[in-house]
Amino acid sequence: MRIGVLGTGNMADALATHWVRAGHDVVVGGRDVHKAERLATRLGGSAKPGSLRAAAEFGQVVLAALPFGAGASVARELRTALDGKVLIDCSNPVGPGFLLLTQGGPSAAQQLAAAAPGTHVVKAFNLCHEDVWRMTPPVFDGRSLAVPVCGDDETALALVHQLVRQAGCEPVAGGGLERAGLLEATAALFIGLWVGEEADAQAIAPPLAYAAGPAHEEPEDAEKAFR
Repeated sequence: MRIGVLGTGNMADALATHWVRAGHDVVVGGRDVHKAERLATRLGGSAKPGSLRAAAEFGQVVLAALPFGAGASVARELRTALDGKVLIDCSNPVGPGFLLLTQGGPSAAQQLAAAAPGTHVVKAFNLCHEDVWRMTPPVFDGRSLAVPVCGDDETALALVHQLVRQAGCEPVAGGGLERAGLLEATAALFIGLWVGEEADAQAIAPPLAYAAGPAHEEPEDAEKAFR
């Protein structure tokens, strides 16, 4: 698979490392060519540096590893190069006080889709710190990390599910792109709990068997129920 990476920061580094190891061809794109060269060298393998446009033109799948606020403007600038491509959004629109910056408006992922309407935008990889994505693989208490994925195009979703698995994780169908805002809100909540309260966010959800409430044993017969 040909993968373009927009950005040269920690998320670009962490995720692209897995995909280079999986044998994909990767072009790292950045406005600063020296940063792109340094990251491509660190990734090794087939990774090559380039401009943002070169990465967008190269990739069948393009990772937008860009801060919220920059993503939509870059997508708008590159919309012709991104036309028909799968565009992965891993951003988190979280501001001071761990507030969601998109509250009341389109999600960050929907803003990317509006900026480059010919793309198939998929929301994924936004719920963890970049150091979690550097793990090989991310496994906790014997369970692989689950990665919710939201998008509208089945072919695009299948490609992103493959990339999730190659990062050592398990993809979880999160619904259409209209649900991407829920993932972004979840990230805002989790970051606030982890950083602001030093709470274990994972502990707020019960095991799957209890998701609909405790199981109740049926009485053997009606007579015993009233004894």
